[in-house]
Amino acid sequence: MNILVTGGNGQVGFELQRQFAIFGNILAPTRQELDLTNAQAVDTFLSEHKPALILNAAAYTAVDKAESEPEQAKRLNAGLPAQLAQYAAQHGITLVHYSSDYVYPGNGTEPWQEDSPTGPLSVYGQTKLEGDNAIAESGANHLIFRTSWVYAARGNNFMKTMLRLGREREALSIVNDQIGAPTPARLIAQVTALAFTPHPSHLIPHISKGIYHLAPRGETSWHGFACEIFSQALKAGEALAITPEATQGIPTADYPTPAQRPLNSRMRLTKLEAALGVTLPAWQDQLALTLKEHLAT
Repeated sequence: MNILVTGGNGQVGFELQRQFAIFGNILAPTRQELDLTNAQAVDTFLSEHKPALILNAAAYTAVDKAESEPEQAKRLNAGLPAQLAQYAAQHGITLVHYSSDYVYPGNGTEPWQEDSPTGPLSVYGQTKLEGDNAIAESGANHLIFRTSWVYAARGNNFMKTMLRLGREREALSIVNDQIGAPTPARLIAQVTALAFTPHPSHLIPHISKGIYHLAPRGETSWHGFACEIFSQALKAGEALAITPEATQGIPTADYPTPAQRPLNSRMRLTKLEAALGVTLPAWQDQLALTLKEHLAT
């Protein structure tokens, strides 16, 4: 059984390869092997390799750059998912797609539910929403996991940036009015695998098709996340120049960016927990596991 993982070199794609390797033959083409911006190349690859499952972890994730490159963002975040969904529908296979808290308007303080009104604030968020809608309308069997604040032991992410800066600086100012749940790529891949029942020639999802929120339990700000990173790293024996107490919280207004960020990225998790029969772990515990893995490398 061929399992196609798009974006295989990214944080989520790498973890998906690790989780799904026991189920079949992983196809994770590099950019040189498959240009995902080329629709014809994607069609040819699908026809040649005939995947029995598609895990679409590819995305245009440069949130600020998307404001000046909307067409590139639209191709990867909307056009590619639509194309993969069309193939999945035609061949009776499942497409798993990873979406974002950025599809919501980011106001208020209540956690978003899967059927909450959407209202993206940026090109990135709008193109991610277009991808979600295209998949839902395709008729394909699909799972869409909306997640938030993704990081990992590898790749470029907030945790690793904070560790680097924490070794170099004695003080930092970090946004404290954007609230969400830091989500390790490893957890995303583990939960994805939990959604499937293996069979000799294919994998069948045992939860209903549709959209699910996938993140750890709890909430924090970027400032709170940074402080917890520093606290746990210091306890692990890391030599940092900074302490959590020397980390100042600032409002988003003091840190302007080309793309507007949602202030409220809280997401209700009850639908996924009920479907899988699990309680998702706390974000602090997931940070401890991810930090331990990173420091061991």
